[in-house]
Amino acid sequence: MATIFSFARRSAVPGLLACLMAWAASPAVAASPAPFENTIAQRAMACTACHGPQGRAAPDGYYPRLAGKPAGYLYNQLLNFRDGRRHYGLMTQLLEPLSDAYLMEIATYFSQLDVPYPAPAPGKTSAEVLRQGQRLVLEGDAARRVPACVQCHGQAMTGVAPNIPGLLGLPRDYLNAQLGAWKAGQRRAHAPDCMKEVVDRLSLDDINAVSHWLSAQALPASTHPATSLPAPVPGSIAMTCGSAPAAALKTQP
Repeated sequence: MATIFSFARRSAVPGLLACLMAWAASPAVAASPAPFENTIAQRAMACTACHGPQGRAAPDGYYPRLAGKPAGYLYNQLLNFRDGRRHYGLMTQLLEPLSDAYLMEIATYFSQLDVPYPAPAPGKTSAEVLRQGQRLVLEGDAARRVPACVQCHGQAMTGVAPNIPGLLGLPRDYLNAQLGAWKAGQRRAHAPDCMKEVVDRLSLDDINAVSHWLSAQALPASTHPATSLPAPVPGSIAMTCGSAPAAALKTQP
């Protein structure tokens, strides 16, 4: 489980090389270049070299899906990469010269894509680990002040607009890497950073169980983010979380 913390760093160079090789070998590059249309769809192709066609996610298990995620969440993460709260050299270099308004345009474009999710990849772990993950996701752990994941990410775990991402349809390695990055201080959010608080209360075994269970779940019939948080249940752990600046979100079309 110690590899959780170093996964992102070790993946950076080979991940970049894999993206560049895939882009160079793609039929679109091999054929005559398409006319430049100066549309956000064409400009966003720089993202899909790693994140898959239409932001569906690449099959390598590390680059996450972008399509259909809430615009505020995507915008917030683009800011976090650009401004140093998340650490991945390729993303930082791509985003450093871009304005807030342009980042919101990118986020809005991907949030409006409604494309199918792949079936969950089969995992290999024990029934006990899956039960542990299911309990943490659906119920939390009141004794350790760990809220249920569904309390913030929605009862269907498809996210809550505009700023909270879904948890389903993400590869286990990606979930492990991101939860590990929060625990190691390599990923941060706007204060108060509630995810950091939650992950600090989880053990490495907890993280492994949560990522195994989430990555094994099928998507519901509607994969769209919820429009409001679920009603709190008795005894739920209250959390206050930072989010994308409200003023920036007003630039969304």
